Formats: sequence, structure tokens, C-alpha cells
Amino acid sequence: MSDILVTGGRGAIARALSSLLTARGLPHRLASREPDKPGTVHCDLSDPATFPAALAGVRSVFLYAEASAIDAFVKEAVRAGVEHVVLLSSSSVLDADAEQSPLAAGHLAVERALLASPLRTTLLRPGSFANNALAWAWSLKSGRPVHLPYPGSYCDPVHEADVAESAFAVLTDPSLGGRAYTLTGSQSLTFAAQLAIVGEAVGRSIPFEPVSREQWKAEVDGYIPGPYAEALLDFWAATDGLPVSLTDAVEQLTGHAPRTFATWSADHADAFRGEASRA
Repeated sequence: MSDILVTGGRGAIARALSSLLTARGLPHRLASREPDKPGTVHCDLSDPATFPAALAGVRSVFLYAEASAIDAFVKEAVRAGVEHVVLLSSSSVLDADAEQSPLAAGHLAVERALLASPLRTTLLRPGSFANNALAWAWSLKSGRPVHLPYPGSYCDPVHEADVAESAFAVLTDPSLGGRAYTLTGSQSLTFAAQLAIVGEAVGRSIPFEPVSREQWKAEVDGYIPGPYAEALLDFWAATDGLPVSLTDAVEQLTGHAPRTFATWSADHADAFRGEASRA
């Protein structure tokens, strides 16, 4: 019997959370749409047929936000006897236009479905994942400047380890559950500042080149759907030159201050190293 189901099993947060649970000796099962390691169960959050087996014997769930089949998931979770769901949501749900935003609407729909159910629900709402910076790795490895439509746009990069530790805290301490937490990193940083910090971690200066919205959209066409690309650009434009607010939620849940972006960059330096950096 596995008391905890951890969805999104191929993701960095789910795997970090699984490691924490394993270290504490807490029974759990890792679930993924595409299981890629022994012991991982099949759970496609868009396919209700995979829910019963994944939820059997489960009392708590760490849930990635997938709106397409959330009503079926809630129904099966209640039937299976699940008591507590910890949702990895997004602070974008707090925006005034969240219902219309491609970045927020899905998270908001999942939040509402869970809150309307008998399941005890805890909402983790990270701002910006530090892992988003990995999108720059290809440019760095190829020796090309990173293209930024808004170099001066601020965000609050939070380390995936801090998100995992926050999830671990609310899954294992009943007194912390049943509420919403907005998780941020330790600093509000521009994209240009983040690149400079990554450069320090890899030991070389990283050039960037400001580009237009249209050029950036053309470059990501085929990787990021048009509406999402437009929503990202609008978000970056709204925070261009405007530092974002930080919270103490990570420290409240984990007992320590959020890891810095410099720490994240050092932890992931190898992802940015390529032949160009060794020349």
C-alpha cells in the first residue's frame, strides 16, 4: 500500500519530492504519463482510464495541474478514499485576467475543481521556476547570444528543491495543509541579471541580444503554441523594469530561506556547458 501518490514522475520537482519521501521511509508511488523507471506507475492526468490503478490505496496526492480530466480525477480520488491533495499550481491564478490567460486558466480550473470537492486541498503557487533558465542552454552550448525580448523583465526564480521541500512539508505535517502558499525565490531578478549569474557559475560571460516580440515568437514557433507565447510576452512586458514581490512561504514551510539563483546555477552548471565553453 502506498499512502502518497506523486504525479508528474518525470519532472524535477516530483523526483526531488520522491527522494525526500524515500529518505524518510514514507511509502509512496511515483506516477507518470510515460513511466521511465522501475516502480513508476502509469497515470496520464488527461486519461481517466489510468486513474483507478494509480489511486488505489492512496491517501494523499501531489498533483500536477492538468485541467482536461480534473473532474474525473476528483471523482476517482474521492471514490478511492483520498483525503488530501497538494496541487502544484501557479501564482498566475492571482492575476486579474487569470480566466482569460493561457498561462493561468488551466491552473485556475484545477484549483476550483479541487476546492469544490470534499478533498482537503493545499495549493502551492510558485511564481517563476528557476528551471525555466534551462531554455537558454542551447544558445550557450552553441556559443550564440541568448535572445531576450525583455532583458529587463523581472521574475522570482524558485529552486525546484525548495518547491519539493515545501510539498514534503505540507504532505507530512497536517497542520500546514488546507491553505494556499505563494512560493518565490529569494530574489527578484531581471533576465539579464540571471544570465550574468549563470555566467559566473559556468566561468564565462554569457552574451544576450535584445530582440523584438515578433522575432522571438518566430524563433519559438513549433515549440511554444502561439497563444502561450503571446501570454508570456505580455507577462514579461508587464514586469519589464518592475521588481516582483517576494514571500516568506518557502521559509515558513521548510524552515530555511529560499535557495538563491546562484545556488541553482551552480547546481545546474553542467547543463549549460558545451564545446563552446571548453574552447
